[in-house]
Amino acid sequence: MKKMLMTVIMFVLVSTTVLAGCGNNGGNNKPAGTNNANEATPTPTPTAEAVKAKPFTVSLRHIQIGEAQKFRKAILDDVVAKTEAEVEGLTFELDAVEDSVNRFTKLPAEMAAGNPPKIFDLFGGAGDALKYGAAGRLLDLAPIITELGLDGSFLNLDQFTQDGKVYGLPIGGNTEGFYYNEELFATLGIAQPTTFEELEKAAQTLKDNGYTPFAMGSKGAWVPAMLINTLIGRYAGPEAISGFPAGTAKFNSPEVVAAYTKYAEWVDKGYFTKGELGFEYADMLNEFVTGKAGMMFDGSWRSSVFSDEAQAGALTNKFGFFSMPAVPGGVGDQTFVNGNYSNGYGFSADLTEQELVAVKAFIKNLYSEEMQLRGLLEDGLLPSIKLSADATSKVEDKIVKQVINIMGASGGAFSHFDSTVPSAVYKESEDLLLKLIAGKETPQSVGDKIQAVQDAQ
Repeated sequence: MKKMLMTVIMFVLVSTTVLAGCGNNGGNNKPAGTNNANEATPTPTPTAEAVKAKPFTVSLRHIQIGEAQKFRKAILDDVVAKTEAEVEGLTFELDAVEDSVNRFTKLPAEMAAGNPPKIFDLFGGAGDALKYGAAGRLLDLAPIITELGLDGSFLNLDQFTQDGKVYGLPIGGNTEGFYYNEELFATLGIAQPTTFEELEKAAQTLKDNGYTPFAMGSKGAWVPAMLINTLIGRYAGPEAISGFPAGTAKFNSPEVVAAYTKYAEWVDKGYFTKGELGFEYADMLNEFVTGKAGMMFDGSWRSSVFSDEAQAGALTNKFGFFSMPAVPGGVGDQTFVNGNYSNGYGFSADLTEQELVAVKAFIKNLYSEEMQLRGLLEDGLLPSIKLSADATSKVEDKIVKQVINIMGASGGAFSHFDSTVPSAVYKESEDLLLKLIAGKETPQSVGDKIQAVQDAQ
Protein backbone atom coordinates (compact mmCIF):
# COMPACT_ATOMS: atom_id res chain seq x y z
CA MET A 1 0.00 0.00 0.00
CA LYS A 2 1.50 3.28 -1.07
CA LYS A 3 2.20 6.38 0.99
CA MET A 4 -0.59 8.11 -0.92
CA LEU A 5 -3.14 5.82 0.73
CA MET A 6 -2.30 6.91 4.27
CA THR A 7 -2.19 10.56 3.19
CA VAL A 8 -5.69 10.24 1.75
CA ILE A 9 -6.99 8.46 4.84
CA MET A 10 -5.74 11.05 7.28
CA PHE A 11 -6.79 13.92 5.02
CA VAL A 12 -10.29 12.52 5.12
CA LEU A 13 -10.25 12.18 8.90
CA VAL A 14 -9.32 15.81 9.55
CA SER A 15 -10.46 17.80 6.51
CA THR A 16 -13.73 19.60 5.98
CA THR A 17 -14.46 17.70 2.81
CA VAL A 18 -18.04 16.50 2.83
CA LEU A 19 -18.91 12.99 1.93
CA ALA A 20 -20.98 13.77 -1.11
CA GLY A 21 -18.20 15.72 -2.79
CA CYS A 22 -15.64 12.90 -2.76
CA GLY A 23 -14.99 11.04 -5.96
CA ASN A 24 -12.32 8.38 -5.48
CA ASN A 25 -11.83 5.20 -3.50
CA GLY A 26 -8.82 6.35 -1.46
CA GLY A 27 -6.67 3.64 -2.98
CA ASN A 28 -5.66 2.53 -6.43
CA ASN A 29 -9.01 0.84 -7.12
CA LYS A 30 -11.03 1.34 -10.22
CA PRO A 31 -14.06 3.25 -8.86
CA ALA A 32 -16.63 0.78 -7.60
CA GLY A 33 -19.41 0.21 -10.06
CA THR A 34 -17.44 1.47 -13.10
CA ASN A 35 -17.99 -0.80 -16.06
CA ASN A 36 -15.61 -1.42 -18.91
CA ALA A 37 -16.83 -0.14 -22.27
CA ASN A 38 -17.67 -3.63 -23.44
CA GLU A 39 -19.62 -4.57 -20.31
CA ALA A 40 -23.40 -4.54 -20.31
CA THR A 41 -25.22 -2.10 -18.07
CA PRO A 42 -26.19 -3.95 -14.86
CA THR A 43 -29.79 -5.08 -14.66
CA PRO A 44 -31.57 -2.88 -12.09
CA THR A 45 -32.00 -4.68 -8.80
CA PRO A 46 -35.48 -4.99 -7.37
CA THR A 47 -36.83 -2.45 -4.89
CA ALA A 48 -38.72 -3.25 -1.71
CA GLU A 49 -41.95 -2.13 -3.35
CA ALA A 50 -41.38 -4.48 -6.29
CA VAL A 51 -41.09 -7.57 -4.16
CA LYS A 52 -44.11 -9.30 -2.74
CA ALA A 53 -44.06 -8.80 1.04
CA LYS A 54 -44.24 -12.34 2.31
CA PRO A 55 -42.35 -13.50 5.43
CA PHE A 56 -38.78 -14.63 4.77
CA THR A 57 -35.52 -15.10 6.65
CA VAL A 58 -31.96 -14.12 5.78
CA SER A 59 -29.05 -15.91 7.44
CA LEU A 60 -26.35 -13.64 8.85
CA ARG A 61 -23.04 -15.06 10.14
CA HIS A 62 -21.06 -12.76 12.44
CA ILE A 63 -18.03 -13.04 14.76
CA GLN A 64 -19.01 -10.44 17.38
CA ILE A 65 -18.76 -12.77 20.38
CA GLY A 66 -17.90 -11.95 23.97
CA GLU A 67 -17.47 -8.90 26.16
CA ALA A 68 -14.70 -7.34 24.08
CA GLN A 69 -16.98 -7.32 21.02
CA LYS A 70 -20.08 -6.00 22.74
CA PHE A 71 -19.97 -2.54 21.15
CA ARG A 72 -19.66 -3.90 17.62
CA LYS A 73 -22.41 -6.42 18.33
CA ALA A 74 -24.68 -3.62 19.55
CA ILE A 75 -24.13 -1.73 16.29
CA LEU A 76 -24.88 -4.88 14.29
CA ASP A 77 -28.05 -5.47 16.31
CA ASP A 78 -29.24 -1.93 15.59
CA VAL A 79 -28.52 -2.32 11.87
CA VAL A 80 -30.44 -5.59 11.86
CA ALA A 81 -33.41 -4.05 13.66
CA LYS A 82 -33.47 -1.04 11.34
CA THR A 83 -33.28 -3.23 8.24
CA GLU A 84 -36.02 -5.55 9.46
CA ALA A 85 -38.23 -2.52 10.06
CA GLU A 86 -37.62 -1.24 6.52
CA VAL A 87 -38.07 -4.51 4.62
CA GLU A 88 -41.53 -5.93 5.11
CA GLY A 89 -41.58 -9.61 6.06
CA LEU A 90 -37.83 -9.81 6.77
CA THR A 91 -36.35 -11.63 9.75
CA PHE A 92 -32.60 -12.03 10.11
CA GLU A 93 -31.33 -15.33 11.45
CA LEU A 94 -28.09 -14.52 13.29
CA ASP A 95 -25.35 -17.11 13.63
CA ALA A 96 -22.47 -16.24 15.99
CA VAL A 97 -19.28 -18.16 15.16
CA GLU A 98 -15.75 -17.69 16.50
CA ASP A 99 -13.51 -15.84 14.05
CA SER A 100 -10.99 -18.54 13.13
CA VAL A 101 -13.66 -21.27 13.05
CA ASN A 102 -15.69 -19.24 10.56
CA ARG A 103 -12.73 -18.29 8.40
CA PHE A 104 -10.78 -21.52 8.29
CA THR A 105 -13.37 -24.26 8.91
CA LYS A 106 -17.03 -23.43 8.34
CA LEU A 107 -16.88 -20.91 5.51
CA PRO A 108 -14.43 -22.88 3.30
CA ALA A 109 -16.63 -25.97 3.63
CA GLU A 110 -19.76 -23.99 2.84
CA MET A 111 -18.13 -22.35 -0.15
CA ALA A 112 -16.99 -25.72 -1.49
CA ALA A 113 -20.53 -27.04 -1.15
CA GLY A 114 -22.09 -23.88 -2.57
CA ASN A 115 -24.25 -23.12 0.47
CA PRO A 116 -22.76 -20.22 2.45
CA PRO A 117 -24.99 -17.99 4.59
CA LYS A 118 -26.60 -15.10 2.72
CA ILE A 119 -24.53 -12.54 4.68
CA PHE A 120 -21.33 -13.50 6.46
CA ASP A 121 -18.11 -12.23 7.99
CA LEU A 122 -15.44 -12.26 5.30
CA PHE A 123 -11.76 -11.42 4.96
CA GLY A 124 -10.41 -9.85 1.80
CA GLY A 125 -7.39 -10.93 -0.20
CA ALA A 126 -6.34 -13.83 -2.38
CA GLY A 127 -7.03 -16.50 0.22
CA ASP A 128 -10.60 -15.47 0.96
CA ALA A 129 -12.78 -12.93 -0.88
CA LEU A 130 -10.94 -12.96 -4.20
CA LYS A 131 -10.78 -16.75 -4.29
CA TYR A 132 -14.48 -17.17 -3.48
CA GLY A 133 -15.40 -14.40 -5.91
CA ALA A 134 -13.49 -16.04 -8.75
CA ALA A 135 -15.36 -19.27 -7.99
CA GLY A 136 -18.70 -17.49 -8.45
CA ARG A 137 -19.77 -17.77 -4.82
CA LEU A 138 -19.91 -14.05 -3.97
CA LEU A 139 -22.27 -11.30 -5.04
CA ASP A 140 -20.61 -8.54 -7.08
CA LEU A 141 -21.38 -5.41 -5.08
CA ALA A 142 -20.15 -2.85 -7.62
CA PRO A 143 -23.61 -2.12 -9.14
CA ILE A 144 -25.19 -2.04 -5.65
CA ILE A 145 -22.59 0.46 -4.43
CA THR A 146 -23.51 2.67 -7.36
CA GLU A 147 -27.24 2.21 -6.85
CA LEU A 148 -26.98 3.19 -3.18
CA GLY A 149 -24.96 6.31 -3.99
CA LEU A 150 -21.83 5.00 -2.25
CA ASP A 151 -19.44 5.42 -5.19
CA GLY A 152 -16.25 7.02 -3.90
CA SER A 153 -17.31 6.66 -0.26
CA PHE A 154 -15.05 3.76 0.74
CA LEU A 155 -11.50 4.56 1.78
CA ASN A 156 -10.05 1.33 0.43
CA LEU A 157 -11.57 -1.69 -1.29
CA ASP A 158 -8.31 -3.14 -2.65
CA GLN A 159 -8.54 -6.45 -0.83
CA PHE A 160 -12.10 -7.06 -2.04
CA THR A 161 -11.76 -5.87 -5.64
CA GLN A 162 -10.82 -7.94 -8.70
CA ASP A 163 -11.37 -7.15 -12.37
CA GLY A 164 -13.68 -4.27 -11.50
CA LYS A 165 -15.89 -6.43 -9.30
CA VAL A 166 -16.28 -5.86 -5.56
CA TYR A 167 -16.72 -9.04 -3.52
CA GLY A 168 -17.10 -7.64 -0.01
CA LEU A 169 -17.08 -4.48 2.07
CA PRO A 170 -14.72 -3.85 5.00
CA ILE A 171 -16.51 -2.95 8.20
CA GLY A 172 -13.62 -0.69 9.19
CA GLY A 173 -9.88 -0.23 9.22
CA ASN A 174 -7.23 -0.95 11.80
CA THR A 175 -3.59 -0.80 12.66
CA GLU A 176 -1.62 -2.92 15.12
CA GLY A 177 0.88 -1.95 17.76
CA PHE A 178 1.72 -2.10 21.45
CA TYR A 179 -0.71 -1.21 24.19
CA TYR A 180 1.07 -0.46 27.46
CA ASN A 181 0.13 0.02 31.10
CA GLU A 182 0.92 3.68 31.81
CA GLU A 183 0.55 3.30 35.56
CA LEU A 184 2.92 0.33 35.72
CA PHE A 185 5.43 2.03 33.46
CA ALA A 186 5.42 5.10 35.72
CA THR A 187 5.88 2.96 38.83
CA LEU A 188 8.91 1.22 37.30
CA GLY A 189 10.31 4.40 35.78
CA ILE A 190 9.82 3.24 32.18
CA ALA A 191 9.13 5.83 29.48
CA GLN A 192 7.05 5.01 26.44
CA PRO A 193 9.53 3.36 24.05
CA THR A 194 10.41 5.34 20.94
CA THR A 195 13.30 3.12 19.77
CA PHE A 196 13.71 -0.63 19.47
CA GLU A 197 16.44 -0.55 22.12
CA GLU A 198 14.06 1.20 24.52
CA LEU A 199 11.36 -1.37 23.75
CA GLU A 200 13.62 -4.29 24.64
CA LYS A 201 14.94 -2.47 27.71
CA ALA A 202 11.35 -1.93 28.89
CA ALA A 203 10.62 -5.63 28.37
CA GLN A 204 13.63 -6.64 30.44
CA THR A 205 12.76 -4.20 33.23
CA LEU A 206 9.25 -5.62 33.41
CA LYS A 207 10.57 -9.18 33.55
CA ASP A 208 13.14 -8.30 36.22
CA ASN A 209 10.30 -6.93 38.36
CA GLY A 210 8.10 -10.00 38.06
CA TYR A 211 5.77 -8.87 35.26
CA THR A 212 5.14 -10.43 31.87
CA PRO A 213 6.64 -8.06 29.30
CA PHE A 214 4.25 -8.99 26.47
CA ALA A 215 0.86 -10.59 27.18
CA MET A 216 0.32 -13.31 24.59
CA GLY A 217 -2.26 -15.99 23.85
CA SER A 218 -0.95 -18.22 21.08
CA LYS A 219 -3.46 -21.06 21.09
CA GLY A 220 -4.82 -19.37 17.98
CA ALA A 221 -1.74 -18.87 15.79
CA TRP A 222 -3.18 -15.73 14.19
CA VAL A 223 -2.50 -13.87 17.45
CA PRO A 224 1.32 -14.17 17.49
CA ALA A 225 1.20 -13.91 13.69
CA MET A 226 0.16 -10.27 14.10
CA LEU A 227 3.48 -9.51 15.77
CA ILE A 228 5.47 -11.62 13.28
CA ASN A 229 3.82 -9.79 10.40
CA THR A 230 4.90 -6.43 11.79
CA LEU A 231 8.44 -7.63 12.53
CA ILE A 232 8.67 -8.81 8.90
CA GLY A 233 7.45 -5.39 7.75
CA ARG A 234 10.26 -3.83 9.77
CA TYR A 235 13.14 -6.21 9.03
CA ALA A 236 12.31 -7.04 5.40
CA GLY A 237 10.54 -3.79 4.55
CA PRO A 238 6.92 -2.85 3.79
CA GLU A 239 7.17 -4.11 0.20
CA ALA A 240 7.94 -7.66 1.38
CA ILE A 241 4.32 -8.34 2.31
CA SER A 242 2.99 -7.91 -1.21
CA GLY A 243 6.23 -9.34 -2.57
CA PHE A 244 5.69 -12.86 -1.23
CA PRO A 245 3.05 -13.94 -3.78
CA ALA A 246 4.76 -11.92 -6.53
CA GLY A 247 8.06 -13.71 -5.94
CA THR A 248 9.99 -10.52 -5.24
CA ALA A 249 10.30 -11.43 -1.55
CA LYS A 250 11.16 -14.80 -0.04
CA PHE A 251 10.19 -16.18 3.35
CA ASN A 252 13.66 -17.71 3.70
CA SER A 253 15.52 -14.50 2.89
CA PRO A 254 17.93 -13.26 5.60
CA GLU A 255 15.64 -10.30 6.34
CA VAL A 256 12.51 -12.39 6.95
CA VAL A 257 14.46 -15.00 8.90
CA ALA A 258 15.73 -12.10 11.07
CA ALA A 259 12.12 -11.34 12.04
CA TYR A 260 11.53 -14.94 13.11
CA THR A 261 14.88 -14.91 14.91
CA LYS A 262 13.87 -11.88 16.97
CA TYR A 263 10.58 -13.50 17.91
CA ALA A 264 12.38 -16.70 18.98
CA GLU A 265 14.84 -14.61 20.99
CA TRP A 266 12.00 -12.98 22.89
CA VAL A 267 10.50 -16.43 23.55
CA ASP A 268 13.83 -17.66 24.92
CA LYS A 269 14.17 -14.59 27.15
CA GLY A 270 10.75 -15.23 28.68
CA TYR A 271 9.21 -12.02 27.39
CA PHE A 272 5.87 -13.65 26.52
CA THR A 273 3.19 -15.18 28.73
CA LYS A 274 4.44 -18.42 30.23
CA GLY A 275 2.54 -21.26 28.54
CA GLU A 276 1.31 -18.97 25.78
CA LEU A 277 0.49 -21.92 23.50
CA GLY A 278 -2.30 -22.90 25.89
CA PHE A 279 -3.87 -19.45 26.18
CA GLU A 280 -6.64 -17.96 24.06
CA TYR A 281 -6.91 -14.43 22.69
CA ALA A 282 -9.27 -13.51 25.53
CA ASP A 283 -6.78 -14.83 28.11
CA MET A 284 -4.13 -12.49 26.71
CA LEU A 285 -6.39 -9.48 27.26
CA ASN A 286 -7.26 -10.61 30.78
CA GLU A 287 -3.59 -10.88 31.76
CA PHE A 288 -3.00 -7.38 30.47
CA VAL A 289 -5.99 -5.54 31.97
CA THR A 290 -5.40 -7.16 35.37
CA GLY A 291 -1.95 -5.61 35.52
CA LYS A 292 0.06 -8.83 35.22
CA ALA A 293 1.66 -7.80 31.92
CA GLY A 294 3.14 -4.46 30.96
CA MET A 295 2.52 -4.57 27.20
CA MET A 296 0.30 -6.31 24.67
CA PHE A 297 0.62 -6.34 20.88
CA ASP A 298 -2.87 -6.11 19.40
CA GLY A 299 -5.09 -4.27 16.96
CA SER A 300 -6.60 -0.82 17.27
CA TRP A 301 -9.98 -2.57 17.33
CA ARG A 302 -9.26 -3.35 21.02
CA SER A 303 -9.08 0.30 22.05
CA SER A 304 -12.62 0.52 23.42
CA VAL A 305 -11.76 -2.05 26.11
CA PHE A 306 -9.41 0.32 27.91
CA SER A 307 -11.96 3.07 28.50
CA ASP A 308 -14.65 0.62 29.60
CA GLU A 309 -14.65 0.09 33.36
CA ALA A 310 -16.54 -3.19 33.01
CA GLN A 311 -13.52 -4.61 31.15
CA ALA A 312 -10.52 -2.56 32.29
CA GLY A 313 -11.53 -2.26 35.95
CA ALA A 314 -9.18 -0.24 38.13
CA LEU A 315 -6.92 0.47 35.13
CA THR A 316 -9.62 2.18 33.06
CA ASN A 317 -8.07 4.98 30.95
CA LYS A 318 -4.58 4.12 32.20
CA PHE A 319 -3.28 2.62 28.98
CA GLY A 320 -1.44 4.03 25.97
CA PHE A 321 -0.58 2.88 22.45
CA PHE A 322 2.54 3.08 20.28
CA SER A 323 3.60 1.50 17.00
CA MET A 324 6.55 -0.85 16.49
CA PRO A 325 9.75 1.25 16.58
CA ALA A 326 12.30 1.09 13.77
CA VAL A 327 14.53 -1.98 13.97
CA PRO A 328 18.32 -1.73 13.58
CA GLY A 329 19.24 -2.48 9.98
CA GLY A 330 15.62 -2.68 8.88
CA VAL A 331 14.77 -2.38 5.19
CA GLY A 332 12.69 0.45 3.78
CA ASP A 333 10.64 3.18 5.42
CA GLN A 334 10.48 2.31 9.10
CA THR A 335 7.58 4.68 9.73
CA PHE A 336 5.16 2.43 7.86
CA VAL A 337 2.49 0.86 10.03
CA ASN A 338 0.65 -2.42 9.88
CA GLY A 339 -2.71 -1.28 8.53
CA ASN A 340 -5.65 -3.05 7.01
CA TYR A 341 -9.11 -2.72 5.54
CA SER A 342 -9.40 -6.47 5.31
CA ASN A 343 -12.32 -7.68 7.40
CA GLY A 344 -15.97 -7.09 6.70
CA TYR A 345 -19.01 -8.71 5.16
CA GLY A 346 -19.55 -10.77 2.05
CA PHE A 347 -22.83 -11.75 0.42
CA SER A 348 -23.86 -14.95 -1.32
CA ALA A 349 -24.26 -14.85 -5.09
CA ASP A 350 -27.30 -17.09 -4.66
CA LEU A 351 -30.07 -14.70 -3.58
CA THR A 352 -33.79 -14.52 -4.21
CA GLU A 353 -35.36 -11.18 -5.12
CA GLN A 354 -36.49 -10.66 -1.53
CA GLU A 355 -33.06 -11.53 -0.16
CA LEU A 356 -31.42 -9.07 -2.55
CA VAL A 357 -33.70 -6.30 -1.29
CA ALA A 358 -32.66 -7.19 2.27
CA VAL A 359 -28.96 -7.20 1.36
CA LYS A 360 -29.20 -3.74 -0.20
CA ALA A 361 -30.97 -2.35 2.86
CA PHE A 362 -28.40 -3.97 5.17
CA ILE A 363 -25.52 -2.37 3.25
CA LYS A 364 -27.25 1.02 3.21
CA ASN A 365 -27.77 0.96 6.96
CA LEU A 366 -24.40 -0.46 8.02
CA TYR A 367 -22.29 1.77 5.78
CA SER A 368 -23.92 5.03 6.81
CA GLU A 369 -22.04 7.87 8.49
CA GLU A 370 -24.13 7.31 11.62
CA MET A 371 -23.09 3.68 12.08
CA GLN A 372 -19.50 4.18 10.95
CA LEU A 373 -19.09 7.04 13.42
CA ARG A 374 -20.54 4.89 16.17
CA GLY A 375 -17.92 2.25 15.38
CA LEU A 376 -15.19 4.88 15.75
CA LEU A 377 -16.57 6.43 18.94
CA GLU A 378 -17.83 3.33 20.73
CA ASP A 379 -15.44 0.66 19.51
CA GLY A 380 -12.34 2.54 18.32
CA LEU A 381 -12.82 1.05 14.87
CA LEU A 382 -11.39 3.25 12.14
CA PRO A 383 -14.15 3.97 9.59
CA SER A 384 -14.18 2.29 6.19
CA ILE A 385 -16.02 5.20 4.59
CA LYS A 386 -15.12 8.88 4.44
CA LEU A 387 -16.51 10.82 7.37
CA SER A 388 -17.11 14.54 7.54
CA ALA A 389 -14.88 16.73 9.70
CA ASP A 390 -17.88 17.36 11.95
CA ALA A 391 -18.17 13.62 12.58
CA THR A 392 -14.50 12.98 13.37
CA SER A 393 -14.32 16.04 15.63
CA LYS A 394 -16.43 14.07 18.10
CA VAL A 395 -13.56 11.64 18.86
CA GLU A 396 -12.52 11.96 22.51
CA ASP A 397 -10.98 8.58 23.30
CA LYS A 398 -7.28 9.00 24.13
CA ILE A 399 -6.08 5.83 22.43
CA VAL A 400 -8.14 6.42 19.29
CA LYS A 401 -6.53 9.85 19.00
CA GLN A 402 -3.09 8.26 19.43
CA VAL A 403 -3.88 5.76 16.67
CA ILE A 404 -5.07 8.49 14.31
CA ASN A 405 -1.92 10.54 15.00
CA ILE A 406 0.34 7.51 14.40
CA MET A 407 -1.34 6.73 11.10
CA GLY A 408 -1.17 10.36 10.06
CA ALA A 409 2.59 10.51 10.75
CA SER A 410 3.34 7.21 9.00
CA GLY A 411 4.87 6.84 5.57
CA GLY A 412 2.13 4.40 4.59
CA ALA A 413 0.75 1.01 5.53
CA PHE A 414 1.48 -2.62 4.78
CA SER A 415 -1.14 -5.33 5.12
CA HIS A 416 -1.09 -8.77 6.69
CA PHE A 417 0.62 -11.33 4.53
CA ASP A 418 -2.32 -13.67 5.19
CA SER A 419 -4.36 -11.38 2.93
CA THR A 420 -1.84 -11.57 0.09
CA VAL A 421 -0.59 -15.19 0.07
CA PRO A 422 -2.57 -18.33 -0.82
CA SER A 423 -4.40 -20.05 2.04
CA ALA A 424 -2.02 -23.02 2.00
CA VAL A 425 0.95 -20.71 2.55
CA TYR A 426 -0.66 -18.92 5.44
CA LYS A 427 -1.78 -22.20 7.04
CA GLU A 428 1.81 -23.46 6.84
CA SER A 429 3.10 -20.22 8.37
CA GLU A 430 0.72 -20.58 11.32
CA ASP A 431 1.68 -24.21 11.97
CA LEU A 432 5.37 -23.42 11.81
CA LEU A 433 5.10 -20.36 14.02
CA LEU A 434 3.58 -22.48 16.78
CA LYS A 435 6.39 -24.99 16.36
CA LEU A 436 8.94 -22.18 16.54
CA ILE A 437 7.41 -21.02 19.83
CA ALA A 438 7.53 -24.61 21.10
CA GLY A 439 11.21 -24.89 20.12
CA LYS A 440 10.53 -27.54 17.47
CA GLU A 441 11.63 -25.42 14.51
CA THR A 442 14.38 -22.87 13.91
CA PRO A 443 13.86 -19.47 12.27
CA GLN A 444 15.66 -20.69 9.15
CA SER A 445 13.68 -23.93 8.90
CA VAL A 446 10.45 -21.95 9.30
CA GLY A 447 11.41 -19.66 6.42
CA ASP A 448 12.56 -22.56 4.22
CA LYS A 449 9.38 -24.59 4.74
CA ILE A 450 6.98 -21.70 4.18
CA GLN A 451 8.84 -20.73 1.01
CA ALA A 452 8.63 -24.32 -0.25
CA VAL A 453 4.83 -24.16 0.01
CA GLN A 454 4.80 -20.75 -1.69
CA ASP A 455 6.97 -22.08 -4.53
CA ALA A 456 4.52 -24.95 -5.05
CA GLN A 457 1.55 -22.65 -5.65
